[in-house]
Amino acid sequence: MNLVEALDAAGNVTCVVGAGGKKSTLYALADRLERAVVTATVRIPPFEEHVAAVHVTEQPREALRSVREWPIGLVRAQERPDRYRGYETTTVDDLATATERDGVSIVVKADGARTRWFKAPAADEPQLPAAADVVVPIASAKIVGERLDDEHVHRPERVAAITGLDRGDRISATDVATMLTSEQGGFKDAPDGATVIPLLNMADTPDLVETAREIADEIRERRAVPRVVITQLTSDSPVVDVV
Repeated sequence: MNLVEALDAAGNVTCVVGAGGKKSTLYALADRLERAVVTATVRIPPFEEHVAAVHVTEQPREALRSVREWPIGLVRAQERPDRYRGYETTTVDDLATATERDGVSIVVKADGARTRWFKAPAADEPQLPAAADVVVPIASAKIVGERLDDEHVHRPERVAAITGLDRGDRISATDVATMLTSEQGGFKDAPDGATVIPLLNMADTPDLVETAREIADEIRERRAVPRVVITQLTSDSPVVDVV
């Protein structure tokens, strides 16, 4: 199963949340989808090297009319050289409505993690459009065995509140599964009717693949998800396993 199939991304609005591979997932999907729009409802670093062009516009529907080469990026504004600002969720909903008959797939960065491997959402996260067909909560398999601290975890105090860990505790596969299946974690604010497909990234070695499979089994015990996708997104064939 390839990445597009594993995440049901073709022709859908796919929103990525969590930590440890959101942007890599966006760009890997964009590279493999026939007509992809990469956008965000939060801030996103420049990503021109991953798309044919990035359009900075308050009118994304208008920008789509002139597209001749895919994939494209759509962002609302450039706040500073290293950061674009994404759209309101209602704008993404409007874009989804405008493109639903055109075979366009929209992939959306819907929260931030400051390059950490694991996180819990803030009170105002994620920023998910109502049109989201698929929500992909992400964590890095490498987080297992690391300590709950600011070096590896974004908002560790929120992770602690959900998992029962204390700061400095080692993070287990059970803790990752707990976070990704929690209504205050990976499932937070998922729209009614959206499919949630957890993704475990950075399975770069046989041991990490086994760690990811352990997390995936625990996820499946807690939630009726269609599958858990295990990836090495830096690879040309990023899907390592589907559980």
